Amino acid sequence: MNTPKNILIVRTDRIGDVVLSLPLASIIKKHFPSAKVTFLLRNYTAPLAANNPDIDDVIILKENGGKSGIKENVNMLKNKFDICVTAFPTFRIALILFLSKIKTRVGSGYRWYSFLFNKKVYEHRKFAEHHELEFNVRLLKQIGIDENVNRGNVEFKLTPLPERIKVIEKDFKSLGIDEKKKIIIVHPGSGGSSVDLPSDMLKELIEKISSDPGLEILITGSNAEAELCQQLVVNGRTKNLAGKYELPELIALIDKADLMIANSTGPVHIAAALGKYVVGFYPHIVSCSEERWGPYTNKKNIFKPAVQSRQKNKEDYRRENLMRTINVDEVWESVKSILPGTGSEKK
Repeated sequence: MNTPKNILIVRTDRIGDVVLSLPLASIIKKHFPSAKVTFLLRNYTAPLAANNPDIDDVIILKENGGKSGIKENVNMLKNKFDICVTAFPTFRIALILFLSKIKTRVGSGYRWYSFLFNKKVYEHRKFAEHHELEFNVRLLKQIGIDENVNRGNVEFKLTPLPERIKVIEKDFKSLGIDEKKKIIIVHPGSGGSSVDLPSDMLKELIEKISSDPGLEILITGSNAEAELCQQLVVNGRTKNLAGKYELPELIALIDKADLMIANSTGPVHIAAALGKYVVGFYPHIVSCSEERWGPYTNKKNIFKPAVQSRQKNKEDYRRENLMRTINVDEVWESVKSILPGTGSEKK
């Protein structure tokens, strides 16, 4: 293969999915340092690629009513790239890339529309034989890059924007949040993508954490999750920030934290990418398991139901309340082990 000049990485789904695709940029630059790396993203996930030294450009997918516009996107991409790597394929995306006359098109070989790709990858991600990030990296084999990535050597290079950091610092002052204390972010929702720890159990955990005056607790979520988040406010050291921030500010906020506690959701991957400690809750379901979707870091403690039921789906889990078999006291002990000397200020 000739040295590529323009490579397009396509990931047009959700926040966590994009975070787990960011390491492709540094890997490509390692092997093809002169190549221009561009990400094709949806508008709301684009801030994840901002300020990344290995990403040369970000293109926003043109959508109408939630659908990718064929003509508009083809006109935007046509004859600009010699390689595209599609981490999240859909028929419309595959068609757009084909019509854009990109010479080398890498994508799954298991879709009915896979004929639109000319470099096919035959791996079923649903069996979780690898982590999602590792599946993404394995796509690069089709363009001559065989990289062994692990939780110790991965590079996300996710960096908060300086102006957004200033916004968070200003808000901390107005909200009375003491940056000298250890900051814990609790993110209770997952947007339905997984099975969550019941909110009353999360509230019990927050009550234990809030007993320590050396800890600040910030609860984050979307506008739709504001009521859920408000239910978790147990005292004055528990601040509900649901719906307050767009993604660029959320990245800066997480960068200020010492620990994130969350279900399987996009912000947990942001925290891992920023090098923060993570406590997460995952079901024994292959499609949303820790093995495929856990935070890709060594700085984590993951809790799963005591009942081993990998064959069950999300509806079964919710109906049978299997997440209730997680022990909140054990989670609290984990938090204390991650943040030793609770009650003391940061050095």
